[in-house]
Amino acid sequence: MLAEIKGLNEECGVFGVWGHPNAAHLAYYGLHSLQHRGQEGSGIVVTDGETLNISKGLGLVTEVFGMDDLAGLTGKAAIGHVRYSTAGGGGYENVQPLLFNSQTGSLALAHNGNLTNATALRRQLEHQGSIFQTTSDTEVLAHLIRRGGFVNIEDQVKDALQMLKGAYAFLIMTENKLMAALDPNGFRPLSIGRLDGAYVLASETCAFDVIGATYERDVLPGELIIIDDMGLRSERFSMNVNRSICSMEYIYFARPDSNVDGVNVHKARKKLGKQMALEAPVEADVVTGVPDSSISAAIGFAEATGIPYELGLIKNRYVGRTFIQPSQELRERGVKMKLSPVRGVVEGKRVVMVDDSIVRGTTSRRIVNMLRDAGATEVHVRISSPPIEYPCFYGIDTSSREELIAASMSIEEIRKEIGADSLAFLSKDGLLEAIGRDDSGENCGQCLACFTGKYPTEIFPDDISTNTNNTAQKKPKAPTS
Repeated sequence: MLAEIKGLNEECGVFGVWGHPNAAHLAYYGLHSLQHRGQEGSGIVVTDGETLNISKGLGLVTEVFGMDDLAGLTGKAAIGHVRYSTAGGGGYENVQPLLFNSQTGSLALAHNGNLTNATALRRQLEHQGSIFQTTSDTEVLAHLIRRGGFVNIEDQVKDALQMLKGAYAFLIMTENKLMAALDPNGFRPLSIGRLDGAYVLASETCAFDVIGATYERDVLPGELIIIDDMGLRSERFSMNVNRSICSMEYIYFARPDSNVDGVNVHKARKKLGKQMALEAPVEADVVTGVPDSSISAAIGFAEATGIPYELGLIKNRYVGRTFIQPSQELRERGVKMKLSPVRGVVEGKRVVMVDDSIVRGTTSRRIVNMLRDAGATEVHVRISSPPIEYPCFYGIDTSSREELIAASMSIEEIRKEIGADSLAFLSKDGLLEAIGRDDSGENCGQCLACFTGKYPTEIFPDDISTNTNNTAQKKPKAPTS
């Protein structure tokens, strides 16, 4: 989705490599392939077996790293990070990886997700004498690791991870080890690959394709992967697992060429569109999708209905994702900079506009108006996800429930608000059917909390933090029947 441009923002992407002479360069290309997951800042930490060195900055990967920067990052292993801030807000000090030096050795951390008990843990650690250098929830793990009473780093990490609640895919690197950990719910994707004898780890499998690596498997919920010169081994830090992968990875966040939990994202989105066509068909002349993440669903809708698919909306590739703009006014202005209707396609036509979600409704209204201004006689909006009625506390920057349009308006009221001739959302059962989940169990292996209000983990009221503007979010209301 161009999208609610944006009420939906994912925190980041992580990439790691062990055992390759050009580790920093691989990290650079890996992060570039994950740029869609975060555009606020990026960083790389390398180890040569004795020292950890870091380079990071605000901006896109290509803006932060030049040839001189990469030439100075020598070593056989690296971890990297691209960031969109959720907990802790922005600023250079919060750009990851975070690097910590001590007399017992150095430690670098890269994190995708959001810790729901970070505030309580931070308060406890500060009471015990810890001094925090950032406002990021990621730093909490570093303090927990270093305050652990175990001798080896693996046991320190496992002990610290057991204290965390919420969503996290961590990469942790010392001078001679690379570790990866996924929370017991597995909210975020994290995969393992191989390249010329080296191990690689990434938030999405598309990064493996870019560098020529072969996908091996996913990191499992509650699993700690340890890689060193002896090879790779797996340990468990939690046996109490409840797979709850974020549904928005399939709907919006992941690249179409990635596989998430064994499901190809493009194919899943096409099925979302086909399912939408079954649930809410409409008579129209042309189907178009909101670039980029809704294109696959629009193609699926067109195939299922027989209505021709056309490029009715064109994205300006030279404008960054508008959700990185600091104010709603600038975000809304960015819609016109980034998206243009194709008059020759939509003029005089009944148009089906397929999008992946509606958050506040402001962007949907602007796109509908743009299509009408370009001559569309009717605009029918089809959303390839259920209505988003509840905020996310696991690393997606949604607003408080009071600001989510579907939390306070009926579908008909939303239709009037955005100015569409008709509006339909995909059902929850349709979502699960399209992605290939059955409807057994509490969450069918997916997190549906933003649609249902049923959160897979405990939500801590003091720690419901901080959207991008550092505005405290309220505790979610109990879902109504």
